[in-house]
Amino acid sequence: MENRLQKQLYSSGVKKNGEAVKVDEILLELETDKITLEVTAPSAGVISEILAADGATVKVNQVLGVIDEKAVASTPSVPKSSPTAASGVPVKTEKFPTASPAATKLAADNRVDLSTISGTGRDGRITKGDVMMQHPSSSPTLTASSAIDSSARETRVKMSRLRKTIAARLKDSQNTAAILTTFNEVNMSAIIQARQTYQEKFQKKHGIKLGFMSFFVKAVIQALKEIPAVNAEINGDDIIYKNYYDIGVAVGTENGLVVPVVRDADSLSFAEIEKTIANLGQKAKESKLSIADMSGGTFSITNGGIYGSMLSTPIINPPQSAILGMHNIVERPYVVKGQIVVRPIMYIALSYDHRIIDGKEAVTFLFRIKEMIETPERLLFDI
Repeated sequence: MENRLQKQLYSSGVKKNGEAVKVDEILLELETDKITLEVTAPSAGVISEILAADGATVKVNQVLGVIDEKAVASTPSVPKSSPTAASGVPVKTEKFPTASPAATKLAADNRVDLSTISGTGRDGRITKGDVMMQHPSSSPTLTASSAIDSSARETRVKMSRLRKTIAARLKDSQNTAAILTTFNEVNMSAIIQARQTYQEKFQKKHGIKLGFMSFFVKAVIQALKEIPAVNAEINGDDIIYKNYYDIGVAVGTENGLVVPVVRDADSLSFAEIEKTIANLGQKAKESKLSIADMSGGTFSITNGGIYGSMLSTPIINPPQSAILGMHNIVERPYVVKGQIVVRPIMYIALSYDHRIIDGKEAVTFLFRIKEMIETPERLLFDI
């Protein structure tokens, strides 16, 4: 499945046949099940031929269209025309204003000037919703493109290739794996105190903040080493045990949930883990993740707590066999040596494939994570 997807792209046109284009103007979008690429014009001219229909499946290096440079009289020094191919074209995005690929396409389809749109996304980024909301539904072109009905009470848009693939993969995971979820609670006092004590020195030395995720990645790796079935996968009639630890960290973007992978996380320090996650997270928000960034992965972690989730049952990211769900931290009554005290508590969940992981292994795995988070010195002494 992965090899096939790496060899196929899905074309989504922004420009139409016969339209004039400028150098570096966005021509079309190429989508895989993981990322969206914007293909820009290598030269100015008029689109004389489109060889791939909107939504078509295309191959790497397939010619998608031809630009006729001679049709533009005001471009005497334009390079010779060249076809636009499905790979090898630099990906460029607009700088002023910054807009998501979906917003750029919608604006282009409806002749909307992005400079007239106020972005509400991160760092002022223009989202698809901004384009739709800031132009009246009475606009004929906008209404036709986004299928807004006359009462403006409903909006119909096509699912993106990424969203379709997410839906298919998650449903396939539910249909294939025998998914169960086990829960536990973690007293976060120790790592909260550790962060408060060492945050300033850590950040000064490493140039990155010490977060919770590096503790959980370290704890997960230790637990995976002790219970290898959780780091394995089913392939036909075989079980493949992974002797490496590539940890996927789920990141929410405006286009959907993606899971970039921290490679060989067992060999990384706390600072290296934090830097890698921060870098992957930024690439995800800018739609710059590559297929390589998200390929593979032996185990995944998702943190719904950043959105305020108290408890959830995360779905396994196939072909992996388990996923850890983190949640928000809330002060709750907690019993310590027979006394009820208030402590910052996080509920954690492990969804696992019961075909390969027994209940005892799942419960033990989650309990080991609880132990290492509540007494983080265990991570230092490997106990």
